[in-house]
Amino acid sequence: MVNQNSFAKTLAWPTLGFFIGFAGLSIYGPLVPKFVHLMHLTPLDAGLLAAVANLSGSLLRLPFGAWADRRGFKIPFLTLLTAAVLGLLGIVWVMATHYPHHMNGLFPLLLILGFLVGAGIATFPVGIAQVSQAAPHTRQGTALALYAGLGNLAPGIFALLLPFAFAHIGLIPAYSLWALLMVIGIGIYARESPSVALLKPNKTTSPFLTALRTAATWPLTYLYFISFGGFLALVAWLPSFWVGTFHVPLVKAGLFTLLFTLTTSLIRIVGGWLADRISPMFVIAGSLLAIAFGAAFVTQSGTVTDAMISILIIAVGMGIQNGAVFKIVPFRIPHAVGGAAGIIGGLGALGGFIIPPVMAMVGGVHHAPTSFIILTILALMGLGALVYLNRPSLNASPVLKSETALDLDLES
Repeated sequence: MVNQNSFAKTLAWPTLGFFIGFAGLSIYGPLVPKFVHLMHLTPLDAGLLAAVANLSGSLLRLPFGAWADRRGFKIPFLTLLTAAVLGLLGIVWVMATHYPHHMNGLFPLLLILGFLVGAGIATFPVGIAQVSQAAPHTRQGTALALYAGLGNLAPGIFALLLPFAFAHIGLIPAYSLWALLMVIGIGIYARESPSVALLKPNKTTSPFLTALRTAATWPLTYLYFISFGGFLALVAWLPSFWVGTFHVPLVKAGLFTLLFTLTTSLIRIVGGWLADRISPMFVIAGSLLAIAFGAAFVTQSGTVTDAMISILIIAVGMGIQNGAVFKIVPFRIPHAVGGAAGIIGGLGALGGFIIPPVMAMVGGVHHAPTSFIILTILALMGLGALVYLNRPSLNASPVLKSETALDLDLES
């Protein structure tokens, strides 16, 4: 393992890079109500627009996570962030030339540009591989949760700042300032982030295929689909939910979304800390129950206060589970952490793309509270995935035969 100073740098700079890339999750969310009116979008169209950055941010995690295992971290990170900046500059051009009176017919182009911006979200598994290599085993849960939790703050902050910026400096200057901040952040990451050498470079076996063949990958992926995919879905969904259901002003809806994001992201650090000290299985089981009950309570809420309390219960459950899931990965899939993080993070994050349109079909154009029943169903199904993950036969994975099996019911 590397020394403490190197570890601190290895944690700091990927976290900065992930933060600026992950902000792309909020690229359209605060503006979806306006786009619905200007482009006459259906509820399904609105859900797709809010979630499109999640699609690329999910799918690109798979190849880039595997690339990080084989070739290192810096080039994959910079490639993804550069693609995100190009997409954002494209949006600036569209808004400068067509917004607000000439938006008809631009829905496909907005989807393509949002897809490109989502490349920044895909930096997640690259940073996971980088941080997990630098962290001592006894601190991996906390280190990974710090990396992901602090990075996850970005979309909530931007969901609050963008409506404020739109109102005070205008839409085009706001997006242009965002692009400038991204360029500065990329420059800092490129200069400061260390090029950490791989501990056990494996150029004969694909880390991606290794992770695919490991049985533990799949229940972990579903659990992350619920918690992190659900988190992404709600960051995109909540601004329109607050506006459509309770007629909250857009800036206030952004503030409510920020509260959800802050809670989920910061409690993720607690989840990693708990996973370092007690059974990750117990931590995840409690989190699933919190998500299920919180979502069920939202469906019965008749006031903003009731809905907020229920959504914060969901936030606690999702955040703690996000922190606990990746504690398991380096132990169950030690020879392909980046590849596994790409699969689990990528397919899990697809929840952010899949869940909003499904919620839109249940909740309708006004985003009714009944849409949250989807999260209750997913969380209760997650208990079955957790039981499967704890089967003794999964410890007999070929990937782990040469390693000491991790008993997840004991302190690691």
